[in-house]
Amino acid sequence: MVFTKKNEEAVSPVIGVILMVAITVILAAVIAAFVFGMAGNIQKTKVVAATMSRVNTSYVTSTYQGGQDAGSLSGIAWTVGGANATVTCGALTSVVTVTGSPANYVAGASGATLPIGTLMTIQASTNSHVIGIGYFTDGSTQVIIDNTL
Repeated sequence: MVFTKKNEEAVSPVIGVILMVAITVILAAVIAAFVFGMAGNIQKTKVVAATMSRVNTSYVTSTYQGGQDAGSLSGIAWTVGGANATVTCGALTSVVTVTGSPANYVAGASGATLPIGTLMTIQASTNSHVIGIGYFTDGSTQVIIDNTL
């Protein structure tokens, strides 16, 4: 009688070694990124919100709703179709509209943060692309709202 031995290993040892080396290299790259500060300049996303609705064929309104980082939003700059927008605010005495730099910037009065509930009216014709860019007290900026109305 002749006995033969069958090799029933699922993965060959060579493939196993290659996989272990690949995992080691990936872990080393991730650890090196944190140790050498490569991941240190990632900016945290701010959590604030605004809503927008169309009033008529010439204007839209936006209401600042606040959010987790509401205390750090100093103002919002508006563009319509890539150009500076014409913006007016409600009767809040704690809000100012600045026409300088950045243009058409709605901010809290006297360096205060923008109050929650601020209503802004933006001149924008039908199907206009309206963007509100938030400016924060730490110097960062972020798109707050991006709509086509």
